[in-house]
Amino acid sequence: MNLQTITLVSFGYFEKDILEKTADAVMEEYHCTVNIESGHLDLSEYYDSARRQYDGNALLKQVHSMSFPESDKNLGIFNVDLFVPILTFIFGQAFLGGRTGIASLYRLSNERYGMVPDGLLMLDRFKKEVIHELGHTLGLIHCFSPKCVMRSSTYVEDIDQKSVHLCRNCRSELEI
Repeated sequence: MNLQTITLVSFGYFEKDILEKTADAVMEEYHCTVNIESGHLDLSEYYDSARRQYDGNALLKQVHSMSFPESDKNLGIFNVDLFVPILTFIFGQAFLGGRTGIASLYRLSNERYGMVPDGLLMLDRFKKEVIHELGHTLGLIHCFSPKCVMRSSTYVEDIDQKSVHLCRNCRSELEI
């Protein structure tokens, strides 16, 4: 793998700490430079009022159309409820083997599920989701290893059960 630079593009307000700690985790996992940029979009164009959610496919395409010439891979970061037509919601998605993905913090906080707030747990979930979507951009499909970050996650409990790291097989596939 000859990955040199990943750019995390934040759309909306995020605490600096969340972005920096996520970038550090990505850098540690993929051994490359990670830049943090701010993006600007009118999200109302992507809002589906019938679902009261944002169209993940359209947002992914929009982020993909943006230019970050110094970057090999780009990941748009949002804090809105994402969907694709065939699923109730998604945490994120990416072009398999492409250069772009998206992830959202929206459904990763305990408060969404009537539980006590836990900022560290939310950050841990977000790191996993970002690393997972970037794995797809690198060509990795869902893994069956229970602790691998590339394991599919339908619910936040699934995210909690996996590690922030790639398993040995996925690392081998990427030659890292």
